[in-house]
Amino acid sequence: MRFDLRHVSSCLVLAQELHFGRAAQRLATTQPGLSRLVSDLEAEVGVKLFRRTTRTVEVTEAGRAFLAECRIGIDHLERAVTLARRTATGMAGVLRVGYMDFAINGRLPELVRAFSEVRPAIRLELSHVPSQSQREALLNDRIDVGFTLSAVENEHFESLLFDRDSYVALLPVTHPLSNARSLTLKDLAGEPFVLGSGGSWSAYREAFFAICHRRGFHPTISQEASSSEGIFGLVAAGTGVSTYASCVRNVQRRGIVIRSLDDVPDTIATYATWMKPARSTSLEAFTTFLATVWGAAPASTNTRSKL
Repeated sequence: MRFDLRHVSSCLVLAQELHFGRAAQRLATTQPGLSRLVSDLEAEVGVKLFRRTTRTVEVTEAGRAFLAECRIGIDHLERAVTLARRTATGMAGVLRVGYMDFAINGRLPELVRAFSEVRPAIRLELSHVPSQSQREALLNDRIDVGFTLSAVENEHFESLLFDRDSYVALLPVTHPLSNARSLTLKDLAGEPFVLGSGGSWSAYREAFFAICHRRGFHPTISQEASSSEGIFGLVAAGTGVSTYASCVRNVQRRGIVIRSLDDVPDTIATYATWMKPARSTSLEAFTTFLATVWGAAPASTNTRSKL
């Protein structure tokens, strides 16, 4: 189409004023110049938009239909300009957040609510991504920030310590040890274990197996599940015991008791990780909020590991 916003805007003003002189004055142009713009637009559209006499100007039925749609289009363009400007300053946009089970069962929902209160125009799109897959997801631009078990030891990534949980034991309510006030991991050495499957839970399994080995045993895996809900369900069904992060106390699940493990001082650290420099102003706003308002601290060198 060989017309632009100048043609459309001029006709919209003329439709409001219904007078070439007043419309030309508003548009800071001449009446002949405005008349040419209207004629050019009518020629391009192929219909008469205005009915003109020496004394009156009226919008035709076709003109009303055409200009109504033009008004909608211009409104969209104006919103697009506003959104672009707000996005450029970090006031609006979309942020893709990848999370693993401990993050979504822990403090991540609280963070999402707090950030959305101060930046409501930034839409957070959350998706479940296992820890070992988040580095690839960041590199391939499928997520902007990930909440993972390990900080990334790489000059192209930045990590902040987000949360820290202790290890706890999960037992069926019918288990003989379910009434014990305290437990040790050694108490569970001879029990069948329910663990997350190797594909999605490899980072957690590696850390858990190392803890078991330091206590002189290798756990017997009776069942595996790909999700936390699967683990909880299998434990509740009495197929074995399990260990989990202490954030499990935020999850209501019938048929399970949660007990601290007194002989496991190790903790489960959750990190927020993203590529640097930040790819968007939305990510800059989010990480700034995370580091300054939320109070996350940079991951120390001795806690970093390769993802």
